[in-house]
This record gives sequence, C-alpha cells and structure tokens, in this order.
Amino acid sequence: MTSPDAGDGQRRFAPDFLTELFQNPLDPGYADAAARKARGEGVTGTPKRVISGISALTLVALGFLLVVAYQQTMAAAPARTQARDTLIEQVQSRRAGTSELQDRADGLRAEVADLREKQLGGAAVARLRDLEAETGLAPVRGPGAKVVVGDGPTPVDPLTGERKSEARVRDTDLQTAANALWAAGAEAIAVNGQRLTATSTIRQAGEAILVDFRPVTTPYQVVAIGPESLADDFRDGAAGRFFRALSTRYGMTYEVAGAKNLALDAATEPNLRQAVPYAGASTSPSSKASKGG
Repeated sequence: MTSPDAGDGQRRFAPDFLTELFQNPLDPGYADAAARKARGEGVTGTPKRVISGISALTLVALGFLLVVAYQQTMAAAPARTQARDTLIEQVQSRRAGTSELQDRADGLRAEVADLREKQLGGAAVARLRDLEAETGLAPVRGPGAKVVVGDGPTPVDPLTGERKSEARVRDTDLQTAANALWAAGAEAIAVNGQRLTATSTIRQAGEAILVDFRPVTTPYQVVAIGPESLADDFRDGAAGRFFRALSTRYGMTYEVAGAKNLALDAATEPNLRQAVPYAGASTSPSSKASKGG
C-alpha cells in the first residue's frame, strides 16, 4: 500500500478522495437528521406526536396539582379568617377597656387635685403646678415646634419577594428627634399624643413602636413646647441633617415647622419603685473589714 506522504513528509490524497469530498461535502449524519425531521420524528427518532402527548400529560398533572393546592388553601381560609377576626375583636375590646380605665384615672386625678388645692395655700399650689408641668404630670400650652416623620415606600426583592424595611421609621429615629428637641431647649414633648417624662421609653416591638408601652403608628408627630427658635435649631442641627438624609435616600417623609399655640396633655402617672434596706442586712462593719483585711 502506498504511503500518503510519498516518503517526503507531505500529505497527498488520491484523486478519488478529493472527488468524493466535493460531491458530498456534508456528513451523512446531517442527511439522516434531515430525513427524520421530514418524517415527523425527533432528533432521537421519537415521533413529534409522542412528544406532544407527553407535554400534554405534564400540563394536565400540573393543572391538577394547582387545583388541589387551591382547594386546600380555600378550605383553610375560613379558619384563618375566623382566628384573625377573633384577635381583632380581642384587641379592640382590650383597647376600649384601657381607654375606659384611663378616663377613670384622669377623673380621679382631677378630684385629687381639687382636694389638694383646697388644703394648700396659693403659693404652694403654684409651685406644685410648675413642678407637675416640668415632670409631665400636668397639661401645658405654648409655642414650640412640630416634627413629622413617616415611613417611605416599602421595596420588594424581585427574587425572593421579601419586603425590605430600610424605609420604615425606627424607635432610634424617634429617640434622635426627642433628644435633639430636648437639647434645643424643649420644655415638654409628646409623640403622637403620648407625653414624655423622665421615665418614658421609646422601644421597638416587631414592626410596631411603643411609647410608654402604647403603640404609635406612622406618620409620627413629635410635638415640643419651647423657645420660638426651636424649629429652626432642630432643622439646622445634626438631627435635621439626619432626617433629610433619610428622606433623600429612602423616601421617608420629613417636615419640621414652628407653631405658636401648642397644647400637650398630661402624661400618665408613673409607677415609681423605691429601694429599701434588706431587713436581714447587718448595719455594723464586718470583723474582716474592721481588721483592715
């Protein structure tokens, strides 16, 4: 058999091979695939009607699963709705009961104040009223500022569907506003009508914000009584720049304005706790301490 390189290291092909190459440039596999396609078969030889049948069965199975899931969801919906309605009814009932107790407490407080003023002299009563106004236990009226902040739009993650909370007002934001107003000279502050005292707390509980354990909702109004320059001092200070940045970045609402005649209600009387000495504690120094050890 003759070597294709003719012994000189260069490949050469016979004339028959070149003729066949030009006459049939395509691989025979392409011709077979074209023939199967013309006969209505898939690449592997499976007829198209078989593939269509499998696809139809798959769609039917998916539809059946969706129907079953929908029926189960609808069957459980009444129970969830009933539980939700029951919880809403309980919350409204407790809220109404709390309001009634608060009204009763306010009435009793007014009676105690009347009896106290009858027993005390004019100077003592005036001094007592000033102390109550300073501690938040008496209603006050005067000029000041009103700061309003509110939640921005809630973006949703397109991949996970999770609702992001970057644009929600947090307890620390309200704390920042209250502290800035105190620092600017505020004499009395209320958040959504809840008067702040020396023992007040602003805390986050899940998605809700509690002021003295009472829920407040957006928009949050932080009203303060103080000097006439209170609104300008807040707007030009660090807190004002902070809330403007939140509004620009997250779309949160932010407004601050001065007011001539504001009225703040009295806060609920705090339940103070006092420390008392332990009855079994010894008041004399120990022998070890007396020896200098």
